[in-house]
Amino acid sequence: MGSSKVTVEVEGRKLALSNLGKVLYPETGTAKGEIIQYYTQVAPVLLPHLEDRPVTRKRWPNGVSEDSFFEKNAPRGTPPWVRTAELPSPGSTKDRDTVVYVMADDLPTLVWLANLAVLEIHVPQWTVDEDGRGTNPDRLVVDLDPGEPANIIQCCQVALLLGELFDDAGLPSYPKTSGSKGMQMYVPLDRGATDDEVSAYARGLAQRLERDHPKLVISRMERAARGGKVFIDWSQNNAAKTTVAPYSVRGRTEPTVSTPVTWDEVEQGARSTAKSRLPLRFDIEDVLARLDEDGDLLAPMLDQAHPLPS
Repeated sequence: MGSSKVTVEVEGRKLALSNLGKVLYPETGTAKGEIIQYYTQVAPVLLPHLEDRPVTRKRWPNGVSEDSFFEKNAPRGTPPWVRTAELPSPGSTKDRDTVVYVMADDLPTLVWLANLAVLEIHVPQWTVDEDGRGTNPDRLVVDLDPGEPANIIQCCQVALLLGELFDDAGLPSYPKTSGSKGMQMYVPLDRGATDDEVSAYARGLAQRLERDHPKLVISRMERAARGGKVFIDWSQNNAAKTTVAPYSVRGRTEPTVSTPVTWDEVEQGARSTAKSRLPLRFDIEDVLARLDEDGDLLAPMLDQAHPLPS
């Protein structure tokens, strides 16, 4: 498609967009321009979930059939108007004491990232405060990761079990697909607990379900033991970990999206016997249609804050 560029103005910021016709998803023919358009359309619901959160990006410069890479530091050539935050880097593998993160909390930044072939946006469970420091987590997250031949159907079954435990504890929980194989569940918190305390609580729930449903659930990290079970990854609450953001596209063979779902949909998924097309699989067009119909299913979570049970 050459190196053609077009200059656009987004909320007063001038951006040079390049190679809009470059196909990033060969299987569906989805081009970079379509990904930029998707992120532009979804921005009103996505940005509140990114607000004040440092973003880790996963980029596919040559499309999903080629190599990708994770990026934490703001790249060379970052526009001066892009908000950044310099934060400690726990567990850095490159001997860096700090990382200068991008804070993707406005539309121009989101469009700029999409133009860099950022397909996936990952965020931690904490935010950056007014002094530029990380806070205690404002949400608990569990990642439901199926080990083959388990799939999204078993993830739905485990999500219902976890949802009951959260209900018993007086905690609202919100499910979403990962956009890949599994699911995640969110619980809004009041920042009164540390990441270690939240991780310990989530681990306790995972271990309880593993004891009660040993053929369905595993709470241990070792991959060799996960076959046919759903791993409840409680470690996503560690301050150094990130989870794919709601409404983020995924770098799969097709432009699937991490999509909030209703509990009714989870219940239907748990009863599914689909062999050809698994339930709860949504691409960029599906998500935009869902938003037109239902709005952001995670919006209520943004206004809630609950103490972690002792």
